[in-house]
Amino acid sequence: MSHHVPFGEKDAVDLTVDLAVIGAGINGLAIARDAAARGLRVVVVDRADVGSGTSSTSSRLIHGGLKYLERYDFALVHESIRERHLLFRTAPHLIRDYPMLIPFYERNTRPGALIRLGLLAFDAMALGRGRGLSRGVPVRTVARRWPTLSREGLRGAALFHDAQVPWAERLCVELLLDARHLGARVLTHTSVTGLIVEGDRVAGLRTEDVRTGERGEVRAAVTVNAAGPWIDRILDGQVESRRLNGGTKGSHIVLDPFPGAPGTCIFFEAAADGRPIFVFPWQGRYVLGSTDLTYEGDLDEVVADDAEIDYLLAETNRIFPQAKLTPADVLWSVAGIRPLPYTAGVSDNAKISRGHTVLNHAPAYRGLLTVIGGKLTTHRALAEDVTDEALRVIGRRPRPCVTRTRPFPGAQTSDWPEFARDFLRESPLDGASSRRLLQLYGVRARRVLGLAAEDPSLAEVVDKETGALAAEVVMAVREEGAVTLADVMLRRILVGLNGDMGLSSAATCADVAVRHLGWDEGRARAEVAAYENELRRYRPRALAAAAGGGAGRGSDGRTA
Repeated sequence: MSHHVPFGEKDAVDLTVDLAVIGAGINGLAIARDAAARGLRVVVVDRADVGSGTSSTSSRLIHGGLKYLERYDFALVHESIRERHLLFRTAPHLIRDYPMLIPFYERNTRPGALIRLGLLAFDAMALGRGRGLSRGVPVRTVARRWPTLSREGLRGAALFHDAQVPWAERLCVELLLDARHLGARVLTHTSVTGLIVEGDRVAGLRTEDVRTGERGEVRAAVTVNAAGPWIDRILDGQVESRRLNGGTKGSHIVLDPFPGAPGTCIFFEAAADGRPIFVFPWQGRYVLGSTDLTYEGDLDEVVADDAEIDYLLAETNRIFPQAKLTPADVLWSVAGIRPLPYTAGVSDNAKISRGHTVLNHAPAYRGLLTVIGGKLTTHRALAEDVTDEALRVIGRRPRPCVTRTRPFPGAQTSDWPEFARDFLRESPLDGASSRRLLQLYGVRARRVLGLAAEDPSLAEVVDKETGALAAEVVMAVREEGAVTLADVMLRRILVGLNGDMGLSSAATCADVAVRHLGWDEGRARAEVAAYENELRRYRPRALAAAAGGGAGRGSDGRTA
C-alpha cells in the first residue's frame, strides 16, 4: 500500500482538497479511508468527536441481515453477509462470533415455521461466508440449556449465528487511524457553519473550531454530506431539497447480570408491538434493546425516555420470569437516531429501508453528494459507493477499491491468532487486562505496553473495574485524535462504558493528562465537569446517586 504524505500544515484552516466530508461517524470515516486509499486528498469535518453520534448508539451487532429477509430485501442481506465476512478478515480483533437463540411462542405474529424458512434461506445465501448453520432447538433442549426462559406457550426455538462488535467506538477510531495514515485530514470539534455555494455549484464548506472559534474554509471538488440524522440540517437554508432523513429512535438499557439472565443472546418478539428485540450479554453485563420509534424531536437531545425503559424491562421480565427488573436496576441507557430515508405515511417503522443511497444534487448543485441511510455493518460498502461516485463527478478514471482486503490498523499481522497467543504469553499484565488490551487495540496493544515500559508511571491503573492504564490515556490523545476527556473515556479507552460510566476514574484520567499531556489544573477540572455533563444523556445511575448524596432515585426508582 502506498503511504500518502498528509497535505497542509497542522494548524492550517484554509484547505483545498478533492473531497470534503461532513461527519466523522463510521460512514464519514470509511469514506475518508476509501477515498484516500484511492489517491484523493480528503478532509473530514465533525463538530464533535469521531463516532460520537449514531455510531456509538447501535446494538453493537454486525448483522448478517436476517431481519431484512422479512422485507424481501435480498440485496441488503447479500451485502450484509459479504461485509460481515470481510470484517472478520480485516478486523478480527474487534469482531466476535455471536450465537443467538430465537424462541418461538404461540402468541408470536411470526410463526416458527416461517422463521425456520427464513433461516434456511439465510443459510443458503451465506453459504461459504456464514458463521455456522442455523439449527432448530426443541422445547426440551431449550428447557435444559436455557432453563430460565419462559416456557409459557413455547413451541421451540432456533439457534442462529451472527456477529458482534463489542466496541463499535474502536471500529471508528481505527478507521480514523487508517484514513490519517493514508493522508486524510480529520478535523474534530470543528463545526460546519455553511456550504460554499457558487451559482449551480457547491465548492466546499466553511468551518469554525468549537474550542478556539477560529474560522476557515475547505474548498473541494466534491463535498459529501455524511452527517447521518443531521443531513437535512446541513442543507437547510442553502440547498433546496426534499426532506431526506426520516430516522427512527432506538434506545438500549444496560444492566448488571440479573436473576435468570441468559448466557446467550436471546432475540425475541415483543408482546406489546411484535417488534424483534434483544437481551444480550455484553462485557460482563446485559444490554436490552432496542426500540424503533418515530422521532421528530431535537436531534442533539436524544435520551431514552421512561416509557421506552419500562417497555424493555417489561418484555424482559415477561420472557425471564425470575428477572423482576425495575428501573432502579438500570445502570445507564443510550439512545440514538437511525439515519433512515424519509418515508411518508409508514405505519410500521421496521418497513423503512435499512439500505443506503448516494444522492447527487446535480445539476442544481454540482459537486454535492448526500449519503442517505447506512448501517454499522455495511459502512465499507457505502464508502466504496460514495468514492466511486466522487471519482465520476471529479472526472477521474475509476481506481480499484482496496478496502475489501485492507486490514484495520489493529489487525496488521500475518497471523492474528498467533499474535494474540504470543501477546497473552508475554504480557506482564494479568490475563483479564491483557485480553482487554487485545480486544481494544489488536496488535497496537504492544504500543500501550511499550509506553508503560518507557515510563513506569504510565503503567498506573487508572480504572479499577477495567484495569485500564495511564498509557492508554496518553496514547488516546497523542496518537488517536482524542481532544477532550469525554473523547478519551467514552470513545478511546472505553472506561466510560463501565458500571459507573467512569465517574470514579474521570479525575484520575484527567490527572494523567496534567502530568503527561500539558493540561493545567483548571483545564482538568473543566474537563471532568464537561464529561459529567456529557453523561447526562445516558441517565447513569451513578451520576444520579452522586448528585443525590447516595440516594440517587426518586420514589418510583427512576434515575435522574
